Amino acid sequence: MTSRPFRLALAFSGLLAFVAPQALAEDLEIPTARDAVHFSSHPSSVVVMDVAALDTIDALGVEPVGVPDKLYVSYLDHLSQSAEGVGSLFEPNYEAINALQPDLVVVGGRSAKQYDQMSKMVPTIDMTIWGTDMVGQAKARLEAYGALFDKEQKAKELEAAFDAKVAEAQAAVEGKGNGLIILANGPKISAYGATGRFGWLHDAVGLPEAIESVEDATHGEAVSFEFIRDVNPDWLLVIDRSAAIGASGASADTTLDNALVHETKAWKEGHIVYLDAANIYIASGGIQSMTHTLDEVIKAFGKAD
Repeated sequence: MTSRPFRLALAFSGLLAFVAPQALAEDLEIPTARDAVHFSSHPSSVVVMDVAALDTIDALGVEPVGVPDKLYVSYLDHLSQSAEGVGSLFEPNYEAINALQPDLVVVGGRSAKQYDQMSKMVPTIDMTIWGTDMVGQAKARLEAYGALFDKEQKAKELEAAFDAKVAEAQAAVEGKGNGLIILANGPKISAYGATGRFGWLHDAVGLPEAIESVEDATHGEAVSFEFIRDVNPDWLLVIDRSAAIGASGASADTTLDNALVHETKAWKEGHIVYLDAANIYIASGGIQSMTHTLDEVIKAFGKAD
């Protein structure tokens, strides 16, 4: 993607006021999920169509002019009051976005498929976070947003605080046994290993895997309750997909309350950890989301001291 001039028109009280974004001394190169993008100025108005990106941009103190109608995570609810709703993660409202005349649109994850169409209308970057090194990517995005929005010092402070939280989580899980990460979707369950989308809880935090042969798949490996019993994890970390997306159906705690799971060490020791599902399932990769998840791990494993 090549750099494009930013739109400078900003509607105010029915009039057009022209406010130039802050110029850079030289072009700024921002790494994205597709390629490096060059900017000649800091964007002054941005629409964000990815919850993980919105999470980190909000942490930096940047106020977007447009956000998805549904944000899923409660700690971003305040943005719905200050920014325009511009459609869903999967179906943006292009007319509403065009009306805002933003300097930049950020897509990623679930909205990444809209990149081609969006970029025909307004400068767009894809900041998808995906793969095994979730923590590394999250920090890289934080640094990129810090540079892009002229918030480098704030980004450094957030990164330092996040690194300290990771270290605290590592200390909390050390010597506490192994863990199995599962996602419950109503009555169905899937397992995730260290190379899966939630594997950073093994890799970065240092929680040993209860089993190392879990299939590396986007939606995890479909497993049975017998599987959980046979693996017999010391800890069971649970993500409730239905709760994450606000769908009806059996809750994860109801699904797991059965005789086979009762046979595991995790159940007997009270080591079933229900993670905030929207944080880790919808906003994973956002610096606030990952910090919240680390806090949950620290609290749960700290009780085992």
